Amino acid sequence: MKIKWVNKKWNKLTTEELYSILRLRSEVFVVEQDCVYQDIDNKDQKAIHLLGYLNNELLAYSRVFDEGDYFKETSFGRAIIKKEERGLGYGDELVKESLKIIKNEYGNKKVKISAQAHLKNFYSKHAFKTKGNEYLEDGIPHVSMESL
Repeated sequence: MKIKWVNKKWNKLTTEELYSILRLRSEVFVVEQDCVYQDIDNKDQKAIHLLGYLNNELLAYSRVFDEGDYFKETSFGRAIIKKEERGLGYGDELVKESLKIIKNEYGNKKVKISAQAHLKNFYSKHAFKTKGNEYLEDGIPHVSMESL
């Protein structure tokens, strides 16, 4: 099945889209990963939101940032594929679409992400390299990764 990709800045999101985003982020990062953390971090307003729909249901999401809006470098994060849809290649599409937005909006610049440590190999397939040691973020092991 083919995902329909949509990207929007904060002020262009509908109430329905925002609800779907927050629901999916909560399903994965809070409930599935059993992690109590402050998801609403006042950074959504600066992001370009990438939404992936299949049959009008949100199943993929990330938020993309310019330099200085999250890290010093351009970045993307809160990358999610709905649990029932994992293992079908949608995660690869999500990373490619996120990087395409960065290139189109901000040019060819270094991209930095904070990846959950168990996803190091996944992101390395997309030319990301680990920088530094593993660290805990909201109780979950993460690594800093960069790509050009």
